[in-house]
Amino acid sequence: MRRLLYLLLGAGVALSPGATLLAKDAPAEKSAASKDEDVQAPTTETAVRTKHSVSIGGRSVAYTATAGTLIIRDDKGQPQASVFYVAYTVDNGKPEKRPVTFLYNGGPGSSSMWLHMGSFAPVRIETASPAATAPAPYKLVPNNDSLLDKTDLVFIDAVGTGYSRPVGKAEGKDFWGVDQDISAFSRAIQRYVTLNHRWNSPKFLYGESYGTTRSAALVDALQDKGMSFNGVILMSSILNYGVRMPGYDEMYIGYVPSYAAAAWYHNKLANKPADLKAYLDQVRAFARGPYATALAKGQDVPPAEADAVARQLAGYTGLPVDYIKEANLRIDPSRFRKELLRNERRTIGRYDARFEGVDEDAAGEVPGYDASDTGISGAFVTAFNDYVVSQLNYHSELEYRPTFGDIGKDWDWKHQAAGIKRPLPTAYVAGDLAHAMRTNPHLQVLSVNGYYDFATPFFITEYDLSHMNLEPSLRDHVHFVYYPSGHMIYLNTEALQQLKGDLARYYDDTTHS
Repeated sequence: MRRLLYLLLGAGVALSPGATLLAKDAPAEKSAASKDEDVQAPTTETAVRTKHSVSIGGRSVAYTATAGTLIIRDDKGQPQASVFYVAYTVDNGKPEKRPVTFLYNGGPGSSSMWLHMGSFAPVRIETASPAATAPAPYKLVPNNDSLLDKTDLVFIDAVGTGYSRPVGKAEGKDFWGVDQDISAFSRAIQRYVTLNHRWNSPKFLYGESYGTTRSAALVDALQDKGMSFNGVILMSSILNYGVRMPGYDEMYIGYVPSYAAAAWYHNKLANKPADLKAYLDQVRAFARGPYATALAKGQDVPPAEADAVARQLAGYTGLPVDYIKEANLRIDPSRFRKELLRNERRTIGRYDARFEGVDEDAAGEVPGYDASDTGISGAFVTAFNDYVVSQLNYHSELEYRPTFGDIGKDWDWKHQAAGIKRPLPTAYVAGDLAHAMRTNPHLQVLSVNGYYDFATPFFITEYDLSHMNLEPSLRDHVHFVYYPSGHMIYLNTEALQQLKGDLARYYDDTTHS
């Protein structure tokens, strides 16, 4: 179970020089595949429905939970995959007025279990975040911050994760790639909409981490097929994997505000400002100004300029000036996670820098593990495996895969981006999202960001979304919100409450405009 979250969405790729996957440390999990060898996924669609109710904002909401599978087919009409999903639909809702939102994590190689058990479903798992959660028994509680009062919810597992599997003659490689994944999700969503008579419902996509990579291209693909969307919600985004290429400095620039936020949280600033938001505005100005200018000069930056920038960067990040100069002004995120609390013999988390870990020794270069991963994985995995059987009454001979390492290892990163003639060697999808917004000028995009997220830093997201070359009439269709949390924003219960309020307004504005 160790490092399961290294395959989260988005969390998918370690934004470090030369990295090829966010999930670079994930185990291959071949044992999961071997356990499934003699178990066949269903080749017919299944649906198990149970009745429930939940109190949201002081109002009781009656709903139906449907756990089941969708069969997606190839161009010849042959079954290609059995896709597992869990849908929550309000009883007596009118499909033509009731929004429906499709949610998923990323990895690539992650199921939707993390969003499902942690965010906006009618139930959620309690954790001790940002401390490590104690072992079982865990507590699954009614979710007063569920989005079910605003939209029906459909959580979908990518093929190869959860209970989703290839069927017939199909193999993992038919689904494990940027464009292959988009095709599979496109077919699954179309099938759900057709099967459940939701073509005329307001529609939204909600992706986390690599799920945002998926969403940006998926909304364009679905709209090309005639299914228009009201909105896309991008939580903890990565829209351009090219930022990780060696020889480019955008990644280092993009991390500086996240470093500053972590230093602020852990009280490593000489004169800690009271207002984090205003402080980060100052850091952004430094990062895109003097810091970016110095890095652009490469090895030819004058010593006096390098010294001045190092001192300013040290003041914002809490790291020693000499350390920054020895790193050539370029701080790797994994090194920062080891260095910030080194004198306390502590490390900080990758998915959430508020978490603290303890390595075998304090002399290493990078942390030995991610405390924000190990601190919650057991709770999420246990909660789902118990919940799907005991409350959703869904039974399967397949093993539920929270993550599946073979997917990330074998992922095809090439992408045929909108408006570009030749396939790109890696995923750049902000252009796909921009194309979707131009062809559907009513599409509203909400970017949801955690200040302490070291997997998908918010400043890089801001850069990507501000470089879509949108006309002025469309620029105010891109909205940003920020929270004192990490990659999985909902782990901070106060942030979850704030996020629910922001999303409620977003749904109201988007569906009633």
